[in-house]
Amino acid sequence: MTATTASVAVPGARPAPLGRGYRFELVKLLSQWRVRLLVLACWVAPAGFVAVVSRQGSLPTDTVFGRWMHATGWAGSLVVLAFACGWVLPLLTALVAGDAFAAEDRLGTWRHLLVTVRSPRRIFAAKALASLTVIVLLVAGLTASGIAGGLVSVGNRPLVGLDGHLLAPSDAAVTVLLAWAYVLAPTLAFAAVGLLGSVALGRSPMGLLVPALLAFVLQVAQLLPLPVPVRLALPSSGFLAWRGLFTAPAQHGPLLLGLGVDLAWAVVATALAYRLFLRRDFTDLTFDGSGRGAVVAGALPLAVLLLVSGAAVATLTPARGTGVERVDLQRSLAGAFAHLYRLQTRQLGRPAVTEAQLRSTASCDKGGSRVLDAGPGNDWRCVVTWHLPGAGAAVGTALYQLDVAADGRYVADGDGPKEVNGYFSVRTPDGDAPNPLWQLDGTVDLLASTPKG
Repeated sequence: MTATTASVAVPGARPAPLGRGYRFELVKLLSQWRVRLLVLACWVAPAGFVAVVSRQGSLPTDTVFGRWMHATGWAGSLVVLAFACGWVLPLLTALVAGDAFAAEDRLGTWRHLLVTVRSPRRIFAAKALASLTVIVLLVAGLTASGIAGGLVSVGNRPLVGLDGHLLAPSDAAVTVLLAWAYVLAPTLAFAAVGLLGSVALGRSPMGLLVPALLAFVLQVAQLLPLPVPVRLALPSSGFLAWRGLFTAPAQHGPLLLGLGVDLAWAVVATALAYRLFLRRDFTDLTFDGSGRGAVVAGALPLAVLLLVSGAAVATLTPARGTGVERVDLQRSLAGAFAHLYRLQTRQLGRPAVTEAQLRSTASCDKGGSRVLDAGPGNDWRCVVTWHLPGAGAAVGTALYQLDVAADGRYVADGDGPKEVNGYFSVRTPDGDAPNPLWQLDGTVDLLASTPKG
């Protein structure tokens, strides 16, 4: 007996309204102790984490915006966001969406649910909407808690972007909220994969692990020097693309492509789950997943989607190779240095300068003359030069050692002179303060240019 036959088991009976089924599924989800603990943790833990770390002498400088947690409350929320994108959000989708259908298989309650609702289509829609609601509630908790913890602990102060430019508190607030809203797209993509795993694998615990396993595989892939079209075609690209909101101008290319890819994954994975759900036999009390054919029917289309996405990205953008090119790295470092030099100038109480007056430039080399000056690595060495305002033709120079990641993010470690970037603090009229030029975070737009040859 198919799902369609089961849905008309009571002749003349109308299906239950979708709204009633949605409320029923939402109450079922929120009544689970596991989900309640997740909600509590998401609304409380980030605030506690940010409050504690902001008062420590050692900051998580290996995380984006971690080095600014003492300077502004907005940095703490972004540290939470960076960590959540790596592991927390995929795990939340696994624990909520990945168990939405499998729970009914374990409890053997499908027949009762079908008799009550009388429509497999509405059952699927209600479960999907309830899962989406809980996931949005969890993300909202992470957002609100991280922001509240930072603002209470440090205060509403300007935020330094990933190119060194300063965002006023109002601009920082808007941009931080946009970043959290943006990562909903990849979160929905992983949630849809979780729904697909829950439908395809039935009561098997592997359905619960599908989003987490996918996240782990993609995390490893993102560490590799992949070609730009492949990197941006991954559903996890949106978990990194939000960083482009914190440059001026914003890196719109990766943002838009990541959004399109993630929405495509969400739609396709949900459609596959819906199709498998309607085709299953609810009369089989020993059902333990849809078998090898259904798994292939779910995994193979997603693999095809990955190939199509990569081809589409390659067509829409001229970028080739890893996207980390010498000219783009030099441009990014020179711009970040100019912005942060102005910040250091204000710290020291010196006369204000502009980027036009500084005319900063950078010259970078990767691994010496025998190594191609392209691609990620920790062997980049750059020399930044700038003009000293009011000193005629005098030119200043500063050295940096760069560790460039495959996703375009880099950390520049100052290597002298001491009075510019060779020491972690500077002496200001109000006492010692962190030196903004000592170590700086930056990001290269992987779609900025096309390598020649």
